[in-house]
Amino acid sequence: MAQPIGSPTVGGNAIGGNAVEIRGLAKRFDTDEALAPFDADIAAGRLTGLVGPDGAGKTTLLRLLAALLKPTAGTARVAGHDVAAEPTQVRLVTGYMPQRFGLYEDLSVLENLRLYARLRGLRGKELTETFERLLRFTRLEPFTGRLAGRLSGGMKQKLGLACALMARPEVLLLDEPSVGVDPVSRQDLWRMVDELTGEGMAVLWSTAYLDEAERCDTVLLLNDGRVEYHGPPAELTQRLAGRSFRLTGEAEDRRRLLAEALDLPTVRDGVIQGASVRVVLTEGSDRASVDELAHGHGSVVEPAEARFEDAFVDLLGGGPGGHSAIAEKMEAVTLDAEMVVECRHLTKRFGDFTATDDATFQVRKGEIFGLLGPNGAGKSTTFKMLCGLLRPTAGEALVAGHDLRHAPGQAKLQLGYMAQKFSLYGLLSVRQNLEFFSGVYGLEGGLRKRRIREMVETFELGRFLDASPDLLPLGFKQRLALACSLMHRPPVLFLDEPTSGVDPLTRREFWTHINGLVRKGVTVLVTTHFMDEAEYCDRVALMYRSRIIALDAPDALKASAASAETPDPTMEEAFIALVEAADRRVGEEAA
Repeated sequence: MAQPIGSPTVGGNAIGGNAVEIRGLAKRFDTDEALAPFDADIAAGRLTGLVGPDGAGKTTLLRLLAALLKPTAGTARVAGHDVAAEPTQVRLVTGYMPQRFGLYEDLSVLENLRLYARLRGLRGKELTETFERLLRFTRLEPFTGRLAGRLSGGMKQKLGLACALMARPEVLLLDEPSVGVDPVSRQDLWRMVDELTGEGMAVLWSTAYLDEAERCDTVLLLNDGRVEYHGPPAELTQRLAGRSFRLTGEAEDRRRLLAEALDLPTVRDGVIQGASVRVVLTEGSDRASVDELAHGHGSVVEPAEARFEDAFVDLLGGGPGGHSAIAEKMEAVTLDAEMVVECRHLTKRFGDFTATDDATFQVRKGEIFGLLGPNGAGKSTTFKMLCGLLRPTAGEALVAGHDLRHAPGQAKLQLGYMAQKFSLYGLLSVRQNLEFFSGVYGLEGGLRKRRIREMVETFELGRFLDASPDLLPLGFKQRLALACSLMHRPPVLFLDEPTSGVDPLTRREFWTHINGLVRKGVTVLVTTHFMDEAEYCDRVALMYRSRIIALDAPDALKASAASAETPDPTMEEAFIALVEAADRRVGEEAA
């Protein structure tokens, strides 16, 4: 009988106890303390979330536990083996999935699995049985011949997980496995991890999605290399009891309401949630000032259930505030057209494959329009056509009144584009990238120098000016990319997953800039897999299998997905429900 996918075969002493024991573990790189000394135990058969801001030390910790780095001080024992004294044994009992896609994109799914099997020493019948089990477990059986580079984001992560599980590890180390993965694929990852922990495996899951951390048995929260909290997520969330509120009602400008709320000394954090604004009060504050602000905007204040993300931001000192220095320096947009972006039956085919099929929508001036959908739904293809980077097979695309087929140059000068994958030049320094993009957008002389200086100051890039963008922490890479797209003060901004992989504090900073720009009349189109970010949008188009299957305000989409089982769905639950409903319609039509 085949053994379950996660049944440990090496060591044996981890089951039922601690799979990882950490005592005084620390790591220093030259003068930089990446990880301060700390103690922790990670239980077998449990899911432990690893969270913290960019640069907190999460990846360093995972690499130490995988015996890829040696500690500067202290010890860590993984399934009974010391990471410093027994690195080979540690590697035999761990599976490690790095943050960046570590597979070979020019090899097929099956070829990647074979390569990892050889590295793990699997042969003959054992190899065949392992492949069958992993392909069934990850649901990759129909895709064994596809090149890894042509997989969707979710399928790449499943393949990475399969390779990490090749030797049935006792401890599985996952470094942000769900970055860039849509909610439907994330459900699959959760299903797989639930099975693994149920079979006794210890899983340490680093994540930027704090709703994921909320589902973990315990969380380890790092900040500046130090452990700020270690325990059940509910215990940290409980600290905010009575401090979370929603401002609901008829607020004419929820972005202005949020900015003013964040200016109040009694408010620790705040976000937009559909048509309402969600705030967290500082400890010991009363809600009188929030009530007064809400009343002035025609809103009412009602208690809201605290979330783990609220507690995370509170523990780290609160959000970045509600005002954008870039937006405040920008003149109001004066475009004549009310409809700034228009898609008319937009279609793109690559041979026999249709990536975008008959997309039609309009985006008003000063609107945030979201494109959501599973990996491979056609979002990025649609974006690239609207930016003039891809020529449509059929249909029309207009930006600021310019038809991209006949006047692509004029249209491109009206927009800023931040690509899904970091698209700056690694051979140039940060300073040179800023200079290059300012030149591309036609900035010269004193104006060019002034804009570069503004971007450096606003996004705190000064200490990185001579570094390659490739060496920057992810949050600063994204800041640089946003700075380059804003250099010429575009009236239209295209953001393709702008905050993928960055921590909640950096996401709040990005949305502070976006909200500020929209209040100046900038029109924003954004794709995202963070469903909380979709709440910031005025309207959302949900793409699936290359077509738009729903288009409405976030609250309306949630209402349309409500059911007796889920009367008040989250945006993620609505996303999944709408995709499943589309699948049912296709099945009924086929029948």
